[in-house]
Amino acid sequence: MLTRFTSPPAVTPPLNRRLVLLAYECLCTFEFGTAVEAFGRADEATGEPLYDMVVASVETGIFGAQGGIRLVVDGGLELLEGAGTIVIPGWRSIDAPPSPDLIDALQQAHANGTRIVSICAGSFVLAAAGLLDGKRATAHWNSTDALAQRYPKIQVMHGVIYVDEGSVITSSGGAAGVDLCLHLIRRDFGATVANRAARRMVTPTHREGGQAQYLAMPVTERHGKSLSPLLDRLRARLDKPLAIAQLAAESGMSRRTFLRRFQESTGTSPGEWMLNIRLQNACRLLESETLSIELVAEQSGFGSAETLRHHFRRRLGITPTEYRRQA
Repeated sequence: MLTRFTSPPAVTPPLNRRLVLLAYECLCTFEFGTAVEAFGRADEATGEPLYDMVVASVETGIFGAQGGIRLVVDGGLELLEGAGTIVIPGWRSIDAPPSPDLIDALQQAHANGTRIVSICAGSFVLAAAGLLDGKRATAHWNSTDALAQRYPKIQVMHGVIYVDEGSVITSSGGAAGVDLCLHLIRRDFGATVANRAARRMVTPTHREGGQAQYLAMPVTERHGKSLSPLLDRLRARLDKPLAIAQLAAESGMSRRTFLRRFQESTGTSPGEWMLNIRLQNACRLLESETLSIELVAEQSGFGSAETLRHHFRRRLGITPTEYRRQA
């Protein structure tokens, strides 16, 4: 079972909404664009931005970004002073040390109570500044070993998508940056606002921080051994109990081999996989006003409304009724 590596979300907006997005030579444009889309756009319900966002550059003047882009931004590292949140969207290389000026600025901001957030290789900048010592942290799955080897004082969490340590938050790469941004909005403004942002960005509303970054391997295509037909059958019978021995027999495997292959193919156990599928189905059904909570629970395989509420609270932090109201 995966562990959740996040703090309980707060619903009180931050007193200091000033958010500084860091830019640098050879800027990672995907991570940067993700943060701009999440934090720099206005909330659809109020028409007002959630944060007062500015962009600060490590270098002066015009500088380059990935993809042949040239940028000129709001200012330099002086903009980090007085920020409520600083976001480091990736870094040019895990082998490129941050400048002493950047390290000093981040250390001073952290000492003044500024929350600092990193996406992907941005964790290496925080590590170089000593801001992750004694804390849990993560990075892209292909660099967490390097992070652990170079900075043994950090409790590196391999494979998770983000880790919230309160004043310092780190995430893995790529789409995990979207999850981190939505987690931060949820923490600052609540689930309703975060769900609106997710719908605008056309992305799932919530993934747990401890969810795996990637699957160990795709569903195998070896003749007679693929789990794809079985997974399709399981999706069609969500209301049926899981019987491992029966599933193994259907797959032509021993119980031990089946469990190993299932983990390799899906990244989780049969029970966790089925729970995730049932929750996804319940969310889809709740977005319709035509079914009662009891019928949603029955059709998504939870059996009772109370069981459905239990899993919603544990995984999503809200009740099914609240989810329907926010959808």
